[in-house]
Amino acid sequence: MQATLIAEIGCNHKGDMQIAREMIRIISQFCQVPFAKFQKRTPKELLTREEYTSPHPNPNHSYGATYGEHREVLEFDVDQHRELQTYCREWHIDYTCSVWDLTAARDIVGLQPRMLKVPSACNTDFQLAGYLCDDFPGEIHVSLGMTSADETQRIVDFYKQRGRSRDLVLYHCTSAYPVAFKNTHLLEIGRLKERYGAEVKAIGFSGHHLGIAIDLAAMALGASFFERHFTLDRTWKGTDHAASLEPDGLRRLWRDLRACQESLTYKDQEILPIEEPTRQKLKWDRQK
Repeated sequence: MQATLIAEIGCNHKGDMQIAREMIRIISQFCQVPFAKFQKRTPKELLTREEYTSPHPNPNHSYGATYGEHREVLEFDVDQHRELQTYCREWHIDYTCSVWDLTAARDIVGLQPRMLKVPSACNTDFQLAGYLCDDFPGEIHVSLGMTSADETQRIVDFYKQRGRSRDLVLYHCTSAYPVAFKNTHLLEIGRLKERYGAEVKAIGFSGHHLGIAIDLAAMALGASFFERHFTLDRTWKGTDHAASLEPDGLRRLWRDLRACQESLTYKDQEILPIEEPTRQKLKWDRQK
């Protein structure tokens, strides 16, 4: 399957449409990555009153006096998402989005993107999943961070029962920001591939690690969809920036993923045509 890289802008735009548009332009023009992904939440639907009115757990990264205010500052409304989708089209890339609740899902489904993402935090919200199965005809991508093997099985079974498992992409993920290499556990990709590869559309890797080296190992292990957080400046305020790639990192990752994919093939003949001149020159046959 053709490799796909998704640049996860998420909330790294800081609630600023101008920054969001600039990120789209760079993803397309400089990085040449095919997808830009945002997030859509309804904070008052997702959070209890206590959660909404409590301080951000890391005040240095907060954009508001309370966690609820922080989340509201970083939210775009559906018309702004529509504008961002149009801007993606103008730059010849696809818009996609993670939906965190039913109201957000209804808003984004109305934009008819090619794919939608269910984040790890919401992957057992079967009311949300049921709505997507019934009302969204595109690909449904689901992250499996913070998810047990039993929960993963329940998720796959749910989509199979709804007749949507062939539209399902499962992402191996460790939900930490950033995550140490020893905690990425990439061999889980092979386990997901072996267990569910014949039942779902594909296996992906959503990485929160530093650098770009281990994404290539994820491809070699069977992942074909890759998602990395993207920022213009890793020092910006916000918890996701430190686990994000800046423009040159994203550009180089996409270059290397395509090179890795091209190389992951079997030989179609024992002696390759490009080897023949070197064989004639250097190969030592003791029987001659």
